[in-house]
Amino acid sequence: MTIPQLEIMLIASVVAVACALPGVFLILRRMAMMSDAISHAILFGIVTAFFIVHDISSPFLILGAALTGVLTVFMVEAIYKTRLVREDAAIGLVFPVLFSIGVIMISRYAGNVHIDTDAVLLGELAFAPFDRFIIGDFDMGPRSLWVMSTILVLNLMFILLFFKELKLSSFDTALAAALGFAPTVLHYSLMTLVSLTAVGAFDAVGSILVVALMIAPPTTAFLLTNRLSVMLWLSALAGIFSAISGYVFAHYFDVNIAGSMATMSGVIFLLTFVFAPERGWLAARRRKYRQRWEFAQKLLAVHVMNHQGRPEAGDECHISTVHLHMNWERDFAERVVKSSRKNGLIELEEEILILTGRGKEVATEAMVDF
Repeated sequence: MTIPQLEIMLIASVVAVACALPGVFLILRRMAMMSDAISHAILFGIVTAFFIVHDISSPFLILGAALTGVLTVFMVEAIYKTRLVREDAAIGLVFPVLFSIGVIMISRYAGNVHIDTDAVLLGELAFAPFDRFIIGDFDMGPRSLWVMSTILVLNLMFILLFFKELKLSSFDTALAAALGFAPTVLHYSLMTLVSLTAVGAFDAVGSILVVALMIAPPTTAFLLTNRLSVMLWLSALAGIFSAISGYVFAHYFDVNIAGSMATMSGVIFLLTFVFAPERGWLAARRRKYRQRWEFAQKLLAVHVMNHQGRPEAGDECHISTVHLHMNWERDFAERVVKSSRKNGLIELEEEILILTGRGKEVATEAMVDF
């Protein structure tokens, strides 16, 4: 493997971690759509700053993009607080306007500048190693690696310094405010970091991959754990794996690198969504299936308890007619009876269903719950 290939994977991994860490808090705050809004809306800030300084490498472009990200959040919340529209509708009203204005400004006045619409949407990681950071006679490596590493350090410092405050404000904003943690300040600080992260990754990977890495790895981690600290680690690892596997996929099939990484982040999320041990689709199906049988056995136990020892028990609790009184299919009733006998809830005496001691306890508890 060549040095440029290693540099591409390293840049992508740093971008993935830098995006995934603040993305966890966006997921917890149910603001996943905000990452999409910010990553598109900052184009307006980049173009505006470029028209002012006329320098594509100026740090003022990052500042303009970050301010636009904060402006996007402010506008969305201002519209949402009117209670006339929902939050997702407010996001849908704000960011398309800013993004469209940015695209129009590029198409009309900056057609020959690097910030073209293709780079905005997809980016091209293959070119990132060729933009070098040189000090004197020393080649320090790809510029984007230094930029994203700096942003990653800022994200880590912010999370480490304000972990307790972020945790509390993410789960209970009212309690955080009551304890004097200033959740509004934390919120806008987090959104500023999200904006900086998005614009830092903008040139190398494009907005599509930024959105994918801010949503897919954190959501994957959310399906695997309830602990915030573990969620941050899993999110970072999922992002790194998405970046590396996406590059291998792109190299093997000769396709766009950023698109492949976004695809792999989606594949990893899909696998987690299906196979996660507690919150996965299969686990939910198994839990629902088990609960269905447990509920049916409780119903049967209650039915037998209501008729056991009475004259009608010979008909109501007979194994051949119980399905009629329970309004069940015969096959289903036979399976419920079999499961109940296996679990020690009922016994058969001359084809009549009789509750065991454990069955009486289950029936009594069920009647209380019902």
